[in-house]
Amino acid sequence: MTALILSFTAVGLILAVLAWVPKAGSTLEIVLSGVMLACLITVGVLLLAGDGVEGWRERWWNVLLLLAGGLAVTGGGPLTTSVLALVDRGNTRAQSTQKAGEVLRGGALIGSLERLAIYAALVAGWPEGLAIVLAIKGLARYPELRSPDQPASVTPQAVAERFIIGTFTSVLWAVTCAGFLLSR
Repeated sequence: MTALILSFTAVGLILAVLAWVPKAGSTLEIVLSGVMLACLITVGVLLLAGDGVEGWRERWWNVLLLLAGGLAVTGGGPLTTSVLALVDRGNTRAQSTQKAGEVLRGGALIGSLERLAIYAALVAGWPEGLAIVLAIKGLARYPELRSPDQPASVTPQAVAERFIIGTFTSVLWAVTCAGFLLSR
Protein backbone atom coordinates (compact mmCIF):
# COMPACT_ATOMS: atom_id res chain seq x y z
CA MET A 1 0.00 0.00 0.00
CA THR A 2 2.84 2.40 0.82
CA ALA A 3 4.43 1.77 -2.58
CA LEU A 4 1.11 2.50 -4.31
CA ILE A 5 0.65 5.77 -2.42
CA LEU A 6 4.24 6.78 -3.18
CA SER A 7 3.80 5.89 -6.84
CA PHE A 8 0.61 7.92 -7.27
CA THR A 9 2.11 10.88 -5.43
CA ALA A 10 5.28 10.74 -7.53
CA VAL A 11 3.29 10.54 -10.76
CA GLY A 12 1.14 13.47 -9.62
CA LEU A 13 4.26 15.48 -8.84
CA ILE A 14 5.83 14.74 -12.22
CA LEU A 15 2.62 15.67 -14.05
CA ALA A 16 2.34 18.86 -12.01
CA VAL A 17 5.89 19.88 -12.90
CA LEU A 18 5.29 19.07 -16.57
CA ALA A 19 2.11 21.16 -16.52
CA TRP A 20 4.23 24.23 -15.74
CA VAL A 21 6.44 23.84 -18.81
CA PRO A 22 4.05 24.58 -21.71
CA LYS A 23 2.20 27.34 -19.86
CA ALA A 24 5.19 28.98 -18.22
CA GLY A 25 5.57 32.61 -19.08
CA SER A 26 9.20 32.79 -18.07
CA THR A 27 12.28 30.65 -18.05
CA LEU A 28 12.57 31.29 -14.31
CA GLU A 29 9.42 29.24 -13.60
CA ILE A 30 10.71 26.34 -15.70
CA VAL A 31 14.13 26.44 -14.03
CA LEU A 32 12.62 26.65 -10.53
CA SER A 33 10.32 23.69 -11.23
CA GLY A 34 13.22 21.64 -12.59
CA VAL A 35 15.48 22.48 -9.66
CA MET A 36 12.69 21.68 -7.20
CA LEU A 37 12.07 18.31 -8.84
CA ALA A 38 15.81 17.51 -8.90
CA CYS A 39 16.12 18.44 -5.20
CA LEU A 40 13.14 16.28 -4.28
CA ILE A 41 14.52 13.29 -6.18
CA THR A 42 17.99 13.75 -4.67
CA VAL A 43 16.70 14.08 -1.12
CA GLY A 44 14.37 11.12 -1.64
CA VAL A 45 17.22 8.93 -2.86
CA LEU A 46 19.43 10.02 0.05
CA LEU A 47 16.68 9.28 2.54
CA LEU A 48 16.16 5.81 1.10
CA ALA A 49 19.88 5.03 0.99
CA GLY A 50 20.04 4.19 4.65
CA ASP A 51 21.71 1.30 6.40
CA GLY A 52 19.73 -1.89 5.83
CA VAL A 53 16.00 -2.23 6.30
CA GLU A 54 15.99 -0.84 9.79
CA GLY A 55 14.00 2.38 9.85
CA TRP A 56 12.47 1.82 6.39
CA ARG A 57 9.10 3.19 7.51
CA GLU A 58 10.65 6.49 8.53
CA ARG A 59 12.50 6.74 5.23
CA TRP A 60 9.33 6.08 3.22
CA TRP A 61 7.49 8.60 5.38
CA ASN A 62 10.18 11.19 4.59
CA VAL A 63 9.93 10.47 0.87
CA LEU A 64 6.15 10.77 1.02
CA LEU A 65 6.52 14.01 2.97
CA LEU A 66 8.77 15.43 0.22
CA LEU A 67 6.65 14.16 -2.66
CA ALA A 68 3.42 15.51 -1.17
CA GLY A 69 5.17 18.83 -0.49
CA GLY A 70 6.42 18.99 -4.06
CA LEU A 71 2.93 18.21 -5.32
CA ALA A 72 1.47 20.89 -3.04
CA VAL A 73 3.84 23.51 -4.45
CA THR A 74 3.87 22.61 -8.14
CA GLY A 75 0.38 21.18 -8.59
CA GLY A 76 -1.41 24.28 -7.35
CA GLY A 77 -0.19 26.46 -10.22
CA PRO A 78 -1.79 24.53 -13.08
CA LEU A 79 -4.90 23.92 -10.98
CA THR A 80 -5.29 27.63 -10.21
CA THR A 81 -4.74 28.54 -13.87
CA SER A 82 -7.41 26.02 -14.90
CA VAL A 83 -9.91 27.32 -12.34
CA LEU A 84 -9.34 30.92 -13.45
CA ALA A 85 -9.79 29.88 -17.10
CA LEU A 86 -13.03 28.13 -16.15
CA VAL A 87 -14.26 31.26 -14.38
CA ASP A 88 -13.32 33.42 -17.38
CA ARG A 89 -15.07 31.12 -19.86
CA GLY A 90 -18.58 31.95 -18.65
CA ASN A 91 -17.78 35.51 -17.66
CA THR A 92 -18.86 38.47 -19.76
CA ARG A 93 -15.99 40.45 -18.22
CA ALA A 94 -13.47 37.72 -19.09
CA GLN A 95 -11.11 40.08 -20.89
CA SER A 96 -11.00 42.38 -17.86
CA THR A 97 -10.39 39.43 -15.54
CA GLN A 98 -7.61 38.06 -17.76
CA LYS A 99 -5.90 41.44 -17.90
CA ALA A 100 -6.15 41.61 -14.11
CA GLY A 101 -3.44 38.96 -14.10
CA GLU A 102 -1.09 41.57 -15.54
CA VAL A 103 -1.82 43.87 -12.61
CA LEU A 104 -1.06 41.10 -10.11
CA ARG A 105 2.48 40.41 -11.32
CA GLY A 106 4.46 37.53 -9.87
CA GLY A 107 1.35 35.53 -9.03
CA ALA A 108 2.80 32.15 -10.01
CA LEU A 109 5.91 32.53 -7.88
CA ILE A 110 4.01 34.08 -4.97
CA GLY A 111 1.46 31.25 -5.18
CA SER A 112 4.22 28.63 -5.08
CA LEU A 113 5.77 30.20 -2.00
CA GLU A 114 2.35 30.53 -0.40
CA ARG A 115 1.59 26.82 -0.95
CA LEU A 116 5.01 25.84 0.40
CA ALA A 117 4.51 27.90 3.56
CA ILE A 118 0.98 26.58 4.13
CA TYR A 119 2.01 22.97 3.54
CA ALA A 120 5.02 23.31 5.86
CA ALA A 121 2.97 24.98 8.59
CA LEU A 122 0.26 22.31 8.52
CA VAL A 123 2.66 19.36 8.37
CA ALA A 124 4.66 20.87 11.23
CA GLY A 125 1.47 20.99 13.31
CA TRP A 126 1.19 24.77 13.29
CA PRO A 127 -2.19 25.61 11.65
CA GLU A 128 -1.92 29.20 12.84
CA GLY A 129 0.75 29.62 10.18
CA LEU A 130 -1.99 29.50 7.55
CA ALA A 131 -3.53 32.69 8.94
CA ILE A 132 -0.14 34.40 9.01
CA VAL A 133 0.62 33.47 5.39
CA LEU A 134 -2.76 34.74 4.22
CA ALA A 135 -2.42 37.95 6.23
CA ILE A 136 1.01 38.66 4.75
CA LYS A 137 -0.23 37.98 1.24
CA GLY A 138 -3.31 40.14 1.67
CA LEU A 139 -1.37 43.04 3.14
CA ALA A 140 1.32 42.81 0.47
CA ARG A 141 -1.24 42.75 -2.37
CA TYR A 142 -3.56 45.39 -0.93
CA PRO A 143 -1.96 48.34 -2.76
CA GLU A 144 -2.33 46.52 -6.10
CA LEU A 145 -5.93 45.59 -5.34
CA ARG A 146 -6.91 49.20 -4.63
CA SER A 147 -4.57 51.09 -6.95
CA PRO A 148 -6.25 53.81 -9.03
CA ASP A 149 -3.41 53.53 -11.57
CA GLN A 150 -4.72 50.33 -13.16
CA PRO A 151 -5.25 50.18 -16.93
CA ALA A 152 -8.67 51.36 -18.09
CA SER A 153 -9.52 47.87 -19.37
CA VAL A 154 -9.15 46.39 -15.87
CA THR A 155 -11.68 47.03 -13.13
CA PRO A 156 -10.72 46.87 -9.45
CA GLN A 157 -13.45 44.23 -9.04
CA ALA A 158 -11.78 42.01 -11.66
CA VAL A 159 -8.43 42.28 -9.88
CA ALA A 160 -9.99 41.46 -6.51
CA GLU A 161 -11.96 38.58 -8.04
CA ARG A 162 -8.84 37.07 -9.59
CA PHE A 163 -6.92 37.50 -6.32
CA ILE A 164 -9.62 35.81 -4.21
CA ILE A 165 -10.25 32.90 -6.60
CA GLY A 166 -6.53 32.30 -7.09
CA THR A 167 -5.78 32.45 -3.39
CA PHE A 168 -8.64 30.13 -2.40
CA THR A 169 -7.74 27.58 -5.05
CA SER A 170 -4.08 27.68 -4.13
CA VAL A 171 -4.71 27.40 -0.39
CA LEU A 172 -7.23 24.58 -0.75
CA TRP A 173 -4.74 22.62 -2.87
CA ALA A 174 -1.96 23.00 -0.28
CA VAL A 175 -4.34 22.08 2.56
CA THR A 176 -5.51 19.02 0.61
CA CYS A 177 -1.94 17.81 0.03
CA ALA A 178 -1.10 18.31 3.72
CA GLY A 179 -4.33 16.60 4.75
CA PHE A 180 -3.54 13.68 2.45
CA LEU A 181 -0.19 13.25 4.11
CA LEU A 182 -1.48 13.67 7.66
CA SER A 183 -4.30 11.17 7.12
CA ARG A 184 -1.77 8.35 6.55
